[in-house]
Amino acid sequence: MYNTVASILQAAVARPEKRTIAVAAAHDEDVLKAVSMARKQGIAQGYLVGNAEKIQEILVSLGENPQDFTIVQANSDTEAAKLAVAAVRAGSAHFLMKGLLGTADLMRAVIDKEEGLRTDRLISHVMLYEVPGKKMLALTDGGMNTFPDLPKKAEILENAARVLKALGYEAMNAACVCGAEVVNPKVQSTVDAKELSAMTDRWAPYNMNVFGPVGLDLAISVEACHHKRYTAPGAGEADILLVPTYEVGNGIGKAMSLYAGAKNAGIIVGAKVPIVLVSRSDSAESKLASIALGALTAGQV
Repeated sequence: MYNTVASILQAAVARPEKRTIAVAAAHDEDVLKAVSMARKQGIAQGYLVGNAEKIQEILVSLGENPQDFTIVQANSDTEAAKLAVAAVRAGSAHFLMKGLLGTADLMRAVIDKEEGLRTDRLISHVMLYEVPGKKMLALTDGGMNTFPDLPKKAEILENAARVLKALGYEAMNAACVCGAEVVNPKVQSTVDAKELSAMTDRWAPYNMNVFGPVGLDLAISVEACHHKRYTAPGAGEADILLVPTYEVGNGIGKAMSLYAGAKNAGIIVGAKVPIVLVSRSDSAESKLASIALGALTAGQV
């Protein structure tokens, strides 16, 4: 089981079959630094789509030989997204990464009905956070689905379970995070949480306990559960935090990174392949870890 960011990186390096990542609009120094690190460590080869001249210039400035990468010219963000997606569809790459283009431009190519990578599943974001001295948590969905209803929350949760299962988790606990542990008919997130926790047949294939509604304290602190006398299978020991809205997820995630020094790695799942979306504010280590996560889960999520 790969339950730390370091173990994910190590497992991606150790894979006998190396992956290739298609990067849309790859003419960005930060992105190419991460792709360069991934190539040097044996995690993934780069299939770089975008302004070929700029890509080559940046690679040289990073001490790389452009001939070690596949570089494909694209004259616009739209074309870069289409060509990167086409490379995945053709089998030239195993997963996808966002470069210097808008997320909407990339996702438009991904969900194209005829030439994209869509499936019948909901597309959602799964972010792994590892605070020093604490267990790694999967936080979802802090990036794609803004205000999901109950059916979407169930799909979001299942997507996260798929990621952890791909990482070797044989059992897992998922907390439906709300403002409190009391079901309030006027607070839809608490009603949804109760419904999700009752879907035991759906979670059985993942050997996953789903509990809630709970506050963040009852999701991750056994001590808090004791104080509040809250009991449920997995309570206080969550592996997955399902948040009610993307704002809650974004806030919790940023707090873990900025205030608690969490390592992180994230991918978008629900398409035919994982999609690496990194923030420009993410560290080089975070970008590399996200590529490693994509390489490790490609073909499984």
